[in-house]
Amino acid sequence: MKDTSFSVAAGKVDRFTANYQREPDKTLTLIDDPHKSRYLNTPTFLSGGGGLTGTTVDYLNFCEMLRRGGEFNGTRLLGPRTIELMTKNHLIDGKDLTQLAIGGFSETANEGVGFGLGFAMTLGEVATGGLGSGDYYWGGAASTIFWVDPKEDLVVIFMTQLMPSNTFNFRGQLKNIIYSAIVE
Repeated sequence: MKDTSFSVAAGKVDRFTANYQREPDKTLTLIDDPHKSRYLNTPTFLSGGGGLTGTTVDYLNFCEMLRRGGEFNGTRLLGPRTIELMTKNHLIDGKDLTQLAIGGFSETANEGVGFGLGFAMTLGEVATGGLGSGDYYWGGAASTIFWVDPKEDLVVIFMTQLMPSNTFNFRGQLKNIIYSAIVE
């Protein structure tokens, strides 16, 4: 993952994209100009929960490592049992986020969504009101999302630059479109 970092190197600014916010009148406002971005400087706090920049290729490499049970290009990075443990619902008594989430932080629905060690996961199609179950995922601030579905042997990465993430239901719509197209 050579292009993933908490800041964008000077030599890579030409590859860094702008970020937009959708206004009530449906126009877009530039909220992060790549040539003036705060991501051009290394932050003082490197958050484990957000703030990375990266490329689609790096994201795909990460997701492929997860899909392959912790191995990528002949190198083992995590054990399969570690990934299995990370992607189980660790919420007390198997509850979903609606029963334990505090406040209105979430940009996505919490019904039927569990949480493991670094990932949210779909606990069931009926509970979430959408297709696909057994997947695990995480979204980014600018409406991005990735998910890995071991049952379908599937990785999905959606990259965009639109804030806030709940402007459109990109994530839910994309998931339903993809799972509806699977015929086997």
